[in-house]
Formats: sequence, structure tokens, C-alpha cells
Amino acid sequence: MSGAPHGSAAARAFNHLPPAQHDVLQPLSVRPVTDSGAMSPMHRPPDEGENDGRRPSPRAVLDRLGGHRDRAERITHTEHVPARSGSHADWPDEIRPEVVAAVAAAGIERPWAHQARTARHALGGESVVVATGTASGKSLSYQVPVLDALLDAAAGPGPGRREATALYLAPTKALAADQLRAIRRLAAPLGTAVRPAVYDGDTPHEERAWAREHANVLLTNPDMLHRGLLPGHRRWSSFLRALRYVVIDECHVYRGVFGSHVAQVLRRLRRVCAHYGAEPVFLLASATTAEPAVAAGRLTGLPVVEVTEDASPRGELVFALWEPPLTEARGERGAPVRRTATAETAELLTDLALQEVRTVAFVRSRRGAELIALIAQERLAEVDRALAGRVAAYRGGYLPEERRDLERALHGGELLGLAATTALELGVDVAGLDAVLLAGYPGTRASLWQQAGRAGRQRQGALAVLVARDDPLDTYLVHHPDALFRQPVESTVLDPGNPYVLAPHLCAAAAELPLTEPDFAGDSALFGAAAGELLPKLAARSLLRRRGSSWYWTRRERPADLVDIRGSGGDPVRVVEAETGRLLGTVDAAAAHGTVHDGAVHLHQGRSYVVRELNLTDSVALVEAADPPWSTSAREVTELTVLETDTETPWGDARLCFGSVEVTHQVVSYLRRRLISGEVLGETRLDLPPRTLRTRAVWWTMTEDQLDAARITPEILAGSLHAAEHAAIGMLPLFATCDRWDIGGVSTALHPDTLLPTVFVHDGHPGGAGFAERAFHTARRWLAATRDAIAACECRSGCPSCIQSPKCGNGNEPLHKRGAIRVLTELLRGAEAAAEAR
Repeated sequence: MSGAPHGSAAARAFNHLPPAQHDVLQPLSVRPVTDSGAMSPMHRPPDEGENDGRRPSPRAVLDRLGGHRDRAERITHTEHVPARSGSHADWPDEIRPEVVAAVAAAGIERPWAHQARTARHALGGESVVVATGTASGKSLSYQVPVLDALLDAAAGPGPGRREATALYLAPTKALAADQLRAIRRLAAPLGTAVRPAVYDGDTPHEERAWAREHANVLLTNPDMLHRGLLPGHRRWSSFLRALRYVVIDECHVYRGVFGSHVAQVLRRLRRVCAHYGAEPVFLLASATTAEPAVAAGRLTGLPVVEVTEDASPRGELVFALWEPPLTEARGERGAPVRRTATAETAELLTDLALQEVRTVAFVRSRRGAELIALIAQERLAEVDRALAGRVAAYRGGYLPEERRDLERALHGGELLGLAATTALELGVDVAGLDAVLLAGYPGTRASLWQQAGRAGRQRQGALAVLVARDDPLDTYLVHHPDALFRQPVESTVLDPGNPYVLAPHLCAAAAELPLTEPDFAGDSALFGAAAGELLPKLAARSLLRRRGSSWYWTRRERPADLVDIRGSGGDPVRVVEAETGRLLGTVDAAAAHGTVHDGAVHLHQGRSYVVRELNLTDSVALVEAADPPWSTSAREVTELTVLETDTETPWGDARLCFGSVEVTHQVVSYLRRRLISGEVLGETRLDLPPRTLRTRAVWWTMTEDQLDAARITPEILAGSLHAAEHAAIGMLPLFATCDRWDIGGVSTALHPDTLLPTVFVHDGHPGGAGFAERAFHTARRWLAATRDAIAACECRSGCPSCIQSPKCGNGNEPLHKRGAIRVLTELLRGAEAAAEAR
């Protein structure tokens, strides 16, 4: 966590900005610090909103950030969420008094109403999901019934026997470790009745053995359940036989392909438990989502009750939308370049650290987290080198001890600022924060509120700032705040029936226990009716064999080892320092072509490297230390073939369709972009093999008459469709729980399968992830928002804020902004006419 050296790539990047930008990058001047630790200019009389004698109010902090030079105009909207008082209830009478006393000893005399209600459902044997705000005490909602069951079992005959156990599943190791600390603190007065243990990839062999034999609360993740516990279920038989509760924390994270895989892992768990005579109750905790019971039921395969009314108190939240300014630089096709969210967030993090405002900056990529921390460290070192060590990065890929050290430093107040990936979004206790910065829209409103809720967790006021990227969706949101603050959060999208997901889990289930008719026959089967159609195909590939009415796994290797539930699509690529042979980390196979290709810039723990060679045969990327003043971004080209049209809807003469497609991708080049400004410095060709993907897509076609009505001539047709495709991809995350990098698109003036001008938007995962299907069902609202976003952009002929794409394989050529607006207007006119006719 030491400051970065002067003269590094990040520091030099500031010198490459146009002269007019230098003033924008100057940090706020340092002000005297009072004895109380607050910045002296921040003090205001109580009637101006200070929330105590030490902390400045969130409004005061925002005024300070926005009051410097031309910054005020960057704030496009400020939302004030007022403080809220809490509503108490009593624990259900069935809870043992020892458990109630242990909770009281932890400082909680009475639960919030939603905690008591959740516990009541659990005690009644109902699976339940509690979907309330951040810091609303969801953990206690499931901890209390779990502790009650364990204490009940300990009071019975046979001391030392595990008459009741509980399984806790978290999406990240950090969250499981955090929950272990919480359970130990809460259960301390209960003695040996509660024996928790973590079981993950970092757990030593001897601790795994102890957990298997003695633990009655096992904290793990879906990956270890899939690869370790279920394939070795016979060694875990005593634990599974006594399993009373399965806790699924942060269940809103399980979406798309990852969520579909986890849904099948949970069905395998239920199947193995039934084999040992157990039928556990599922307790799920989620950020606020639409229809949480429906999503939880899709995930578990069980009926689930929902608890959504948040009865906890909350401090005030000031939420600002912040748009970085335009620079003098020009990008592709001469479009204006907006200052990057990375540079803007780094500057804000610097200023907040100088004000001693404890802040987490959430960043969408590992590289972005490293870069923001590095820039902030360098700017702080210019003021006081000791301050540089009080800002750090936190992301996946670090060693376990490095992550623990950072968590302790944040807890202890040694760190003033942290640039983090979503690992810290997921419930890790970072109490005491004053502010949260979001470097770009996180993809869903659920994640937005989850991240914003990391601050103000002790009922004090908090500041959240969303810094927009130069992206159609981010630009739309900062100028349409109602889309964030007046709309419900999204439903979770997952598809357990995806054959590319279901097939390997059928093989894994057959290896655990032979598949029988209740597993796959009929709509009520555990794995669904689609399983019955897949079994003969798996047998034809010699993966399964039928004997009587059962199906068996036929091979020596474990099928669980052959599928990555995170959907990375193959063995990870190792990133190795060429001179020393030191392993720096790994990159998912699916991302390797675009991130560690020859010449790519790779960041690791504040140091930058350039990829010397990507060896796909050995899955190794050789890198060497370097400090180039640019970043790299890959370009790819795409071809698409329609395999089957499942459904289509007439929109006047146009057609809206949904079905299966085959997509061929090939990374063909990469761009070098100047750090901070994003200016394109050049393009380098690459020679990488194509990759083929069978997936699901939504597409629309238009007729020649419609194009004539929209005044689309042959000269601008391709550019109009291409621009509409880019913008539609950028806007889809507002309507489906996806990221623009989860989806792709193709547009063509004459597609060979439709024989018409066509625009496709497809899922980026084998078999589909449910995003294209959601797009089909919300197409009118989605495409109307797309048209409005393009029309509202202030640029003349198209820019990254409306129709340009950072991953376009054609160098964002051709594009026609006004043509895209007219195409979408005519398409939607047909949709409205069709709706009226129906």
C-alpha cells in the first residue's frame, strides 16, 4: 500500500492532456485539520445539516467536491434520500432463550420487524428470501433460526453427535470469511454447541478434515459445493444427513449463466440430501430486487416466501450523478472525447482522502481498480508522501493474506480510500465509511443501491456519487435520473434449462447417484422436462449409459471437474513474468483473446506489464514489466447464422424475432488509447483463431417500404443499422440484469437468412443466458429508450456517449446517428400500430 513512484505511467499520463485540462486535474488544496479530525472549512451550524460534531454532512462533502472551479456543472442531478426510523418486533416464542440472550449480548435487544418475520417463516419450515436494503440486518434474520436449530440439537441425547447442521453459501471467499467472524462473535455465549468452519480453496487440508468430521455450520461457496462436497458426498454423509438449513447469501448475484449453473448445483444438493433423508429449508438473502420470491424459486427449484418490507433505520443519503467533462482530444471519426470515469474517480478519491472522508470507489474491472488507486496514490504523494499509503486497491486475484490485510486496514481506519471491484459490494462489513464512488453504472439498479449502501452503515449520513463512463447507458442515466430513482429494481435473469448448462450437471448428478425417473421425467421432475430430452444425446456421446430405468456416468474422470460454473469457458490462462517465471495471476479463457493478447497492457498490484506472447496451446501469457502511457482495448469481428426462430411478432411490416443462432467471433486487432484522455494513438493487427458460439438472440427486420418511410437511403442504411445496434446493446442492461460485455450484436443491410435489413443482439454465453429473451419481451420500452438516448446526446454525428462502441470490430465505421433515430422511430411506429390492432 505504499505510494507509487514518481514518473510512472499513470503520473506521466497527466502530462499528455491538452493544456486546458491541467486545471481540471489539480486536487483541492489541503485545509487545516481541527483537533476533532474534521476539516475546518467543513464545519457548519447544526441547522445546516451537520450530523454530529465530528463528521461533515454528506451535503457539505458534495458541496466541497462540486465547488472547485468548473466542477459544479458536472453534477447533473442530486437525489436526497431522507433518514428513516426503524420498526421493532419480538422474536418468535419458539426461539430458545439462550439464543435470544446471545443476540442481546451482542447489543441487539429487539429485532427489526423483517428479521422477526423471516425467522418465523424459517421456524415454520418455509423456504424464505429476505430482500431488504444494505445494512438492514439480513444476516441476523437467518443466523437466529440456524443457531436455534443447532442449540436444540445440542440439548438432545448423544453429546457430540451432529443432529442438526447448516450450510452457508456465499459468492465470494471474502464474504464467507466475514460471516465466519460474525457467527463466532454472535455464538460465543453458546459454547461448543456452534462449531463453524470455512471450506474453500484456501482451507488447509487438516482444517478440511476437521470441518468434515465436526463442524455443524459450514461456510463455503457454490464452486466448492460443486467440485468438492457433492462429488465426495459419501464422506460428508453425517453432515448432509443432519442438514436443516441452507443459507444462500447475496442471492441476487446468481444471474445469467453463473446463476443458471448455481441453480443446477442446488438441485444436485437437494437430490443428495434426499438420498440421506434430509430436506433442508432454504434461507436466502438478497439486495432489493423485483419479484424476489420468483427469482429465489427459480434458483432453488422450490416455493419460496418473500420478506421485502425493510423495517431498519437508515441515515440520510445524498446521491449525486456526475458527468465528466469533454476534453479537447478527438477520438474515432473526429468525435469529442469525454474525460474517462477512471480519471475522474481517481481525482474524486484523492480529494475525499485529503478531506479525511473514508471512501470506497467501486470499479468495474480489476485493471480499473489498480489504475484508480495508483493515480490517487501519486496525487496524494505530491501533497504528503505519507498519505499515499492510505489508499489502496482491492480486487480478485490477490493472495488470501493480501486480501485479509486490506480488509483489516479498512476496518481499522488505516486506509482512507480503497478502489475495489465488486468483491466488496457483496456484504463484507466495511462499517464507518462516509462516501462511495461508483466508476460507471454497475449494470443493475440492484447493484447500484447495494454499492451505495456500503457507506453510512452506522446510521450516519452518507454520500454516493455515480461517475458516468463515456457510454450510451451511463450518459442516458445521468440525464434521466428517474430511470434510476423512480423505477423498481430489475428481476434476476437466469435459465436453469439452458442445455449447455443442464447437460454437464446431469452428468455430475449421475456420477453422484444414478439418475432415475423422478429426476428427469415430467414437468415436475427435479431437473425439469428438458433433462429427459438430453439424456439420449449424452448417451450417444458415451457420457451416460442406461441400465433399466437408471442412467449412469461411464467415465473415470469426475464430470464436476469438466465444467466451470463461473462460465469462463476453459482452463484459465496463466499470466507469467517472462524474466523470472513468476506467476502473477490468471485470466479466464473466454477473456484471454481480448485482454492478454500480444501487446496488451496488463496491470497487477499497481505495476504495469506488456504481454510479450500469448501461447494458447499452453494457456500462458508471457509478460514483461513496462510503463507505457497508454492502455489497450481489443477489437473483434462477428458473423452470425440463424439456426431456429422460436417466436416472432409483427411490428407493422417489420418483424421482431427470438431464437437460436451461431456466432463466430475473432479478435482482429487492438487499439492503444492514451491514459486519462482515452485518445486513440493507433491500431495493431492480431492473428488469433476464431471462436464459435451457439446461443440465443433477439433480432428485428425492416422492409424497403419502411426504410423509404424513414428516409433511409442505401448510402446510409448500413451506418443507420450499425448505430442502432451499438446503442441498443448499450441500453439493454437497463432492462435485463446484464452487462454490455455479456451481450453482442450484428447488423447488416441484407442478412442471408432473413433476406432483409436485420439487427441482432445476442447473449455472449453458450446456450444463452436469458438476456436476449428479456430483450424480446421488453423490446418496445428498450428500443424506445435507445432512440431517446441517441436523440438526447449533444454530439453532432455520433460519439461514445450514444452510438460508438468500445468493442466494435469495424472501428465504428460506418455509423449514422440521425439515420439510427429515424430507423428506430419507424420501427417503434410499427410496434405501436400492432399493439393497437391487438
